[in-house]
Amino acid sequence: MKITTIGLDLAKSVFQAHGIDENSKTVLVKRLHRKQMIPFFSKLPPCLIGVEACATAHHWARTLIAMGHEVRLMPPSYVKGYVKRGKSDALDAEAICEAVQRPTMRFVPVKTVEQQGILMAHRTRSLLVRQRTMAANALRAHLAEFGFVANPGIANLVKLADRAFADNDLPSYARRAFEILIRRLAELTEEISMLDRELRAWHAENEASRRLAAIPGVGVITATAIAATVTDPDQFRSGRQFAAWLGLTPQQHSTGGKMRLGGISKQGDRYLRRLLVVGATAVMRHAKRTPSPMTDWINSLLEKKPFRLVSVALANKLARIAWAILTRGDTYRPYGLPA
Repeated sequence: MKITTIGLDLAKSVFQAHGIDENSKTVLVKRLHRKQMIPFFSKLPPCLIGVEACATAHHWARTLIAMGHEVRLMPPSYVKGYVKRGKSDALDAEAICEAVQRPTMRFVPVKTVEQQGILMAHRTRSLLVRQRTMAANALRAHLAEFGFVANPGIANLVKLADRAFADNDLPSYARRAFEILIRRLAELTEEISMLDRELRAWHAENEASRRLAAIPGVGVITATAIAATVTDPDQFRSGRQFAAWLGLTPQQHSTGGKMRLGGISKQGDRYLRRLLVVGATAVMRHAKRTPSPMTDWINSLLEKKPFRLVSVALANKLARIAWAILTRGDTYRPYGLPA
C-alpha cells in the first residue's frame, strides 16, 4: 500500500486525514491528535498533501515540506464544491483529497516565517488604528456633551481636551474618564508609531517593496503589505486576474451570450483592497493640483462617474501596475516618460 495523495483537514486539536493510492482507491481514513501529527507524517513516504488555506495552514505546510512532502494550500471556497453531502471532518478531508488533484485548481503559495511576521505587524497595526479611532470618537462625543467642540483631527482633539481640563466646572467623574481616554490615545499612538518604524525598516531592506512604493497612492504601508502577501506574482496570468483576486473587478451575471456586470466582488484580501482604495482616494484628492496622464484620466472619469466608483477603478489600476512591477522586476515610470 503506497499512499500518493492525502487530504488533511486541520483543526485545533483533532485532525482528519484521507489518503488514496495511485489507483485513486481509499487506503487511509485516520483521525490524528496534535501530538500524533509529526510522528505520523515523519514515517510516511513523501506524498502530495492537500490542505485548506485556513488558520495554522502555513505553519503545518512548512512543517510537512521539511519532512519531504509536497504540500498545496487551497482556498476553502474552492474546496467546498467537492463536499458530497453533509458536514464532517471525514467528508471535508475526502473533499480536500479530491480537490488537490484537479488540474484547474488554484493554489495558495506557502508563506515564510518572515512574511507571516510582517503581515502580523500589519494586522496588529490595523487593529490599533481602529481602537485609536474608537477612543478618539468616544472622547470627542463625551466632550461635546459638556460644550467642547473642535475640528477633526487628533491634534485638535488634544487641544480640546486641554481646554476641558482647564474648566473647573468639569465634574470629577468626567475628569477621570477623560484622563483614561487621553492616556489610552497616547498609548495607542506610541504603539502604532513603533510598528511603523518596524515596517519602514523592513521596507528599506526589501527591494520589491521599495519599487512598489514609487507607485502613486502606494506608500510604505501598502508596499510592504503587497510584498509580504504576494509571494509569487507569477501565479496570476495578468494584472486583471490579480485585481480580481483582490476583489476589485465587477461580478459577472452573464448567460445566453448576454454579459451583465454588477458591483465589485469584494473577494480576496480585504486588507490589501482597503489599502489600495484609501491610496487611490488620496491620489484623487490631489488630482486637480498635480496634472499628469493619470490625473487627467481621473478627472475625465469624475465628470461622468461618482467619486467612490472612480476611487475603486483607480485602485484596480494601481493593483495592475503593482502586478506588472512585481512580475517584470521593473521600476515605476509614469506614462509618457522614456524608459
